Amino acid sequence: MSQPVQPPNQPQQPYGGQPADGNPYAGTPAAPTGNPYGDQPPAPTGNPYGQQPPAPTGNPFGGQQPGPFGGAPFAPAPPARNNLALGVLVALGAAVVASILYGVLLGSIEREIGYAAVGVGFLVGFAAAKLGGANPVTIAAAAVFSIGAVYLGQLIGYAMVMSDVARVSFSEVFLDHFDTVTQVWKEEADFMRYLFLALGAVAAIGGAKKAG
Repeated sequence: MSQPVQPPNQPQQPYGGQPADGNPYAGTPAAPTGNPYGDQPPAPTGNPYGQQPPAPTGNPFGGQQPGPFGGAPFAPAPPARNNLALGVLVALGAAVVASILYGVLLGSIEREIGYAAVGVGFLVGFAAAKLGGANPVTIAAAAVFSIGAVYLGQLIGYAMVMSDVARVSFSEVFLDHFDTVTQVWKEEADFMRYLFLALGAVAAIGGAKKAG
């Protein structure tokens, strides 16, 4: 009698899984990778702080955000006044006005006051620099015009005194006999009179620097 052939013994699966597609190990779990914490993080790039900011461009304020009102973080400085023509014109106009005031004062009190000459120069220099800027040319023009203003004011004062003495109008003495007025000024000029002219120029420079 023949005995039926027994099928070969199947390999025992250590974990109870069934073989698949002839692979006795297909059902087994994956082999451990040696990492007890799961997948490894990506390899370090050498930068412990992540992505580096862009290289500096040399501008310390290049990366700043705009101001709270959409403007620049710092307000720009106002442009400096530097109108040469305006400064010279203002100096000339102020000199004419100051000379008239100075002459009326001298003719009224019939004497010269050093502080008045200083005030003439200061007014001319301050007005010129305030409106035209503290340009060296403007300051120099203010100083020259201040000398002329003090001189013209002295002539106006002389003309007022002479008109009172001669009992004639001021305009007649100043306009019709201007040469006589200047001749009297030259004859009576002394050190103090020239000093007042210099004080006017110095005061003009001081007034310009004060305004600038």
